[in-house]
Amino acid sequence: MIIKSATSEEEFVQIHQLNYKTFVEEIPQHEQHASKLLVDKFHPVNRYIIAKKKEKLVGMVCYNCHRPFSLDQKLESIDEYLPAYNHLAEVRLLSVCSEERKATVAYRLLQHLCAELIAADIDMAVISGTTRQLRLYTRMGFTSFGPLVGKPGALYQPMYITLNELRHDFRTC
Repeated sequence: MIIKSATSEEEFVQIHQLNYKTFVEEIPQHEQHASKLLVDKFHPVNRYIIAKKKEKLVGMVCYNCHRPFSLDQKLESIDEYLPAYNHLAEVRLLSVCSEERKATVAYRLLQHLCAELIAADIDMAVISGTTRQLRLYTRMGFTSFGPLVGKPGALYQPMYITLNELRHDFRTC
């Protein structure tokens, strides 16, 4: 398995396909449509980290540092909930294809993400963590804040993690 930044058009098409499978078919956050592609509205500013086996995308996560974030649009005044920070990023769209859902794929994606965030001098990240995986996010070091956002069937908990927690939880970063 290779973990890398997405760079090719073929990789981006596979990202949009995995987005559709995860956030339309599995978590009913978006409406179905014939294309079976879901291009994230923040796609132009997202930095995608992908896991590939040969030419097949098996997992992804992305982040961006440009406000307003997706979470800013779901919850007003997120900064009032957060401890002090210097550089904030939003991490989104963590997804692993169903046949590859093993701890190693997600962990390796998050290790690579951690290294990129630290290299970019990010000292805090926020996520909208699916309520289906809150235990996982909490074990990873994320702290919940604010009320749930989203809609029934696709509810998310706003969460944050600090740089110190990132370094502690992903020691190889």
